[in-house]
Amino acid sequence: MNIEELMTPNPACCTPETPVADVATMMMQHDCGEIPVVTKGGGLIGVVTDRDIVVRLVANGGDLRRATAANCMTQPAVSLPPDAQVSDAIELMQAHQVRRLPIVNGEGEVCGIVAQADLARWATAEQTGDLVRDVSEPQQAV
Repeated sequence: MNIEELMTPNPACCTPETPVADVATMMMQHDCGEIPVVTKGGGLIGVVTDRDIVVRLVANGGDLRRATAANCMTQPAVSLPPDAQVSDAIELMQAHQVRRLPIVNGEGEVCGIVAQADLARWATAEQTGDLVRDVSEPQQAV
């Protein structure tokens, strides 16, 4: 099965200049924890997760009224094409310890997003367990 069959198409996206408050509102409106950050043409630059906002801004005393997506986004973003297989998504999520992957079409534009929960509905119990364990493994301090 390929990712296109599982992904949420046309996810909400923002630009680097989007205020963080607007990004958080988008997360609430779309019931999601990650917003892809794109160029004006739709090309993937990075992602902002709910954790990025908390760890990179709130915990560091950032000015939430002035902060933009660029101030807290994770980049580069890890992504896959729509024709990637479920196993490819699982391996990439495990390797990079991410719970969501933007899906980028041949023109480099974000066309979807797939979450760990989407994969859990279709993967085997063993694959799902391995994915959750590997993504949740504490990272070594650098």
